[in-house]
Amino acid sequence: MIEKRQFYINGAWVNPAQTRDHNVIDPSTEEPCAVISLGGQADVDAAVAAARAAFPAWMKRDPAERIAIVERFLDLYAERREDVAKAVSMEMGAPIDFARNNQWGAGTWHTENFLKAAKEFQFVRPLGDHAPDDRIVHEGFGVCAMITPWNWPLNQITLKVIAGLIAGCTMILKPSEESPLNALVFAELMDAAGVPAGVFNLVNGNGAGVGSALTSHADVDMVSFTGSTRAGIAISQSAAATLKKVHLELGGKGANVIFADADDKAVERGVLHMMNNTGQSCNAPSRMLVQREIYDAAVEEAAAVANAVKIGSAHDEGKHIGPVVNAAQFDKIQGLIQKGIDEGARLVAGGTGRPEGFNRGYFVRPTVFADANNQMTIAREEIFGPVLTIMPFDTEEEAIEIANDTPYGLTNYVQSADGARRNRMALALRSGMVEMNGQPRGAGAPFGGMKASGIGREGGVWGLEDFMEVKSVSGWAKEPA
Repeated sequence: MIEKRQFYINGAWVNPAQTRDHNVIDPSTEEPCAVISLGGQADVDAAVAAARAAFPAWMKRDPAERIAIVERFLDLYAERREDVAKAVSMEMGAPIDFARNNQWGAGTWHTENFLKAAKEFQFVRPLGDHAPDDRIVHEGFGVCAMITPWNWPLNQITLKVIAGLIAGCTMILKPSEESPLNALVFAELMDAAGVPAGVFNLVNGNGAGVGSALTSHADVDMVSFTGSTRAGIAISQSAAATLKKVHLELGGKGANVIFADADDKAVERGVLHMMNNTGQSCNAPSRMLVQREIYDAAVEEAAAVANAVKIGSAHDEGKHIGPVVNAAQFDKIQGLIQKGIDEGARLVAGGTGRPEGFNRGYFVRPTVFADANNQMTIAREEIFGPVLTIMPFDTEEEAIEIANDTPYGLTNYVQSADGARRNRMALALRSGMVEMNGQPRGAGAPFGGMKASGIGREGGVWGLEDFMEVKSVSGWAKEPA
């Protein structure tokens, strides 16, 4: 059993003010694999005080020095790849090869993109030729509470922490208590990279304890949260009393619109994307909208692709999907699959219960429903598991209406050979991101949504700016020649 009860506060590993043990469960085995401590108000107060004291000096440091520390972190992060991957695999169920490449790799990807954006960013810039003595100054927002989820832990930690460091913020990270071990490795790397004491702090805990204490704390200036829409609403209400800035990256119910002229890999690509990370991605294309002319063939192909998806322990090497993160998530998914059956959707792959050959672990059968409509629960709620819902449409206008008929607005997808139609769709879809014909968004592209999918953007220059205040200055003196 791994024991990691300490927190990282003010540049040192410290014991919690009061020990409250929490078992971390390996979802492949349902057995405890580690024990951490859940923090409380005293731990949060200590971390916030350290961040508050460190903020003035960190914000005043030359951005080039902050960038250099992040570059050192990136080198060290590469050296600890296996440690990070094993932690993620064990605690949240990502298969070890997927953890090594995708989960760990997301941290590298975002850090590299932030460094590129930062080196081109003007922290002090002229307003314009019409106002030669005016300057626009970007400076760190202040003390930031960063609350991250279990599903893509390093992805979200780096999107928040690295951006905050470069921007000049100080911070307290509360990782998910479901997947805290990778975050503890991350804290070790922050220390080894030379991040000054108090700039980065980590306190483990749950949402009701440490999360609530951070979001309501008078000395926290900003909250950056990734998680459920329900929790995002509660955080917004808590933060409002002290007028905190709130950044929210929340849920999604992405529509993948497949027109009759889509390429012959569009359906397979959509199913596999849905099953990626065992369906535990907020930007998953969980609603497949298929034009009537190809609908029957698409349903048949989707079922075949889902039935061919391999399932296995997160500890096994190879290309397969692992379990979902915990018992609560497993039970929720099972209930929603049954709800789809009860409401009349046609089950064409998967279903309730564990896959054949599994009697332990939170393994879910890759599931596909057809003949659904947009009023069914499985078409409206974020399932967060390997469950795809397929619906037919006739016209472009109908596809837009169905796709936009959702509380969410994170990522939508379009598959068509008609470039003009793709462009029309991209402009008509109400989502923060649109990906077309299987082409991923480029390096440094902003990540974030509309409506109930959140507020703000992460990644690249937009991610840096989200952690900055903008100051307008007149009468700026010219630099000596």
